[in-house]
Amino acid sequence: MAEKKRKPVKITETILRDAHQSLIATRMTTEQMLPIIDKMDKVGYNAVECWGGATFDASLRFLKEDPWERLRKLKAGFKNTKLQMLFRGQNILGYRPYADDVVEYFVQKSIANGIDIIRIFDCLNDLRNLQTAVTATNKENGHAQVALSYTLGDAYTLQYWTDMAKKIEEMGANSICIKDMAGLLTPYKAEELVKSLKKATKLPIELHTHYTSGVASMTYLKAVEAGCDIIDTAMSPFALGTSQPATEVMAEAFRGTEMDPGFDQMLLKEIADYFRPMREEALKSGLMNPKVLGVDIQTLLYQVPGGMLSNMVSQLKEQNAEDKYMDVLEEIPRVRKDLGEPPLVTPSSQIVGTQAVFNVLMGERYKVATKETKDVLLGKYGQTVKPFDKGVIDKVLGDEKKNAITCRYADLLEPELHKIEAEMKQWKQQDEDVLSYALFPQVATEFFKYREAQQTKVDASVADTKNGAYPV
Repeated sequence: MAEKKRKPVKITETILRDAHQSLIATRMTTEQMLPIIDKMDKVGYNAVECWGGATFDASLRFLKEDPWERLRKLKAGFKNTKLQMLFRGQNILGYRPYADDVVEYFVQKSIANGIDIIRIFDCLNDLRNLQTAVTATNKENGHAQVALSYTLGDAYTLQYWTDMAKKIEEMGANSICIKDMAGLLTPYKAEELVKSLKKATKLPIELHTHYTSGVASMTYLKAVEAGCDIIDTAMSPFALGTSQPATEVMAEAFRGTEMDPGFDQMLLKEIADYFRPMREEALKSGLMNPKVLGVDIQTLLYQVPGGMLSNMVSQLKEQNAEDKYMDVLEEIPRVRKDLGEPPLVTPSSQIVGTQAVFNVLMGERYKVATKETKDVLLGKYGQTVKPFDKGVIDKVLGDEKKNAITCRYADLLEPELHKIEAEMKQWKQQDEDVLSYALFPQVATEFFKYREAQQTKVDASVADTKNGAYPV
């Protein structure tokens, strides 16, 4: 029987976002990106993921760059390739839920400045937290991709994933991404999942995973054979470890088959050669830790994404409690279960991880609960797939549990755009500044001061504002 013909697999390149976010804490500058754009634009990628996630915060906070300006420059360079971003649903790119008017305005401005595809996810897979962003993306004629945060647990059956896919199609999404942020999806599970999703929905399926557990390339191979339309990869200097499988390797794996993406290996080599010195420099300076480049099969046991691990290690270091590392690792699945078994992805991963650290250091579980843990139990982050542990609710919330909500939290939020704009108007030089401030008020204000100092050649931080004097 003749093999069923399929179109070539499409590839989304992550080196300008997730790859350097995973390996060098999102420290690649716009200046480092621009010289290679022309060559990257010739590859024939499905899209280049270059914005969103942690890039926004890192640009303002560490690089003293305007993320909007980066996006405009990338758009000017990528004439043939779609640009993609990662968007945390109602949390946008920040760490709290925003009112709908801020979400809508952010989507509008992202697309106006150059984004074509918005990948929208929620840390609890609560679709109510995605609808506003999906509707806004459709309104602006962008491509709304809804990402399912993949995780393991008895509630996450094939039925769960296929039901979700059907609902996502009904929401008005243009495609679905299986977002495997911790590298938990194994090859044959991927085959099974993709086949089930393809039966449940007509939408294209994209798969995003990380190499953390060591199986990612094999997972991609089985997923594509099962009908997966798009895979996310990273150019080899910033691939593997906590990043994605390498673009060149995956392109070569499908060469000569019906799934061959048809990439030019010589062109890919030139792009890899460009990024290789950056990798060497990052290793030399310590920005790239060799630890994140290995394989850790424990990922499958503890379901801990790479970023969460490094966060946890630094918390233990601060408390001189590095010897408690294994205890915390073992506590994480217990906390996760107490909190309704959420997928571990920003911000739920940080919430569960930090609470696990507190539980171990205090020697008593939930003796101290973080504000975020309380907010999860109050329903502010959304609905979890399983109920919370009743004993934990009583201990952490006490009488406060009567304030718990079951509606979408954003429904309780008043429009806040005008208020935010009034608060920061002295710094506003472009409409987009309002959004930078909305997401990161303190960090954005510091950046605005820095920008003003660059423009006026007057550094506000050394000015004697009280007496109106400035040191000469």
